[in-house]
Amino acid sequence: MTMMDGWAFGLGGLVMLLFWIFVVAAAVWLVLTIARPTTGSGDLGSARRILDERLARGELDVEEYRTRRAALDDRTR
Repeated sequence: MTMMDGWAFGLGGLVMLLFWIFVVAAAVWLVLTIARPTTGSGDLGSARRILDERLARGELDVEEYRTRRAALDDRTR
């Protein structure tokens, strides 16, 4: 047994720990990247939801709702 054998095993354990931390971090990054919307559709979805809520509360009449909804739909094209 040489002097290097003592700390070499500890270093191997550290390398293995760093490897698994990297694997878990890469998996989390991949899941978050796939789950995140790539277009601005999230903003339009919330805008449509707000528009629907305003119609339900009576803040907008049906004609105003349709006009604004059509404007939102034109933005997606």
